[in-house]
Amino acid sequence: MEEKTKILLCEDDENLGMLLREFLQAKGFSADLFEDGEKGYKAFLKGKYDLCVLDVMMPKKDGFTLAQEIRNVNGEVPIIFLTAKTLKDDILEGFKLGADDYITKPFSMEELVVRIDAILRRVKGKKDREVTMFRIGKFTFDTQKQVLVSEDSTQKLTTKESELLALLCTHINDILERNYALKAIWVDDNYFNARSMDVYITKLRKLLKGDPAIEIINIHGKGYKLIAPQPTDA
Repeated sequence: MEEKTKILLCEDDENLGMLLREFLQAKGFSADLFEDGEKGYKAFLKGKYDLCVLDVMMPKKDGFTLAQEIRNVNGEVPIIFLTAKTLKDDILEGFKLGADDYITKPFSMEELVVRIDAILRRVKGKKDREVTMFRIGKFTFDTQKQVLVSEDSTQKLTTKESELLALLCTHINDILERNYALKAIWVDDNYFNARSMDVYITKLRKLLKGDPAIEIINIHGKGYKLIAPQPTDA
């Protein structure tokens, strides 16, 4: 029997939390519910979760703080924020912390499940669908381990950083169209996801700055181009 996907659910609204847990369980997931960020973090340290669904406004530890602590432990586990906040700065803050999606209340539970399924397909399907190793100048990029390795450093990437860098690598020295990347990684090419991708492009530039021959440049009105020396076979 296939093991159920395990979800960490943190929601301080008792009624909504119980409804979400029951709905997720009815859809075939295993969901553990916690009403504050502290309990959620303790549970995360003890358990093995495939995905986290975090309310932003929670007592004791808010969702942004919890996400940061989770990212310090595990840079790969997908995170979805649930919140009543609609301010652009709040949404961008969530993506800067490495969120995979951001859903504002009120929302459809079916929509949440669709987004969870989309994220899990991207994360779990990548290993079978894509090249697992890339050479980028002096770096070697392992997409399965999500690490960028050079002679003097090993840098761990988040899931979003890894997915975006892998797309750039498959289009190396060619244009990666902005809308294509947004739909491939974020599903939707809306304003918030576009801003989030800009944040990740900036992060990737910093990760690759150890090799001056590598650049990620903006192609106005089109997308991005990863410029790097091509490896030559001996």
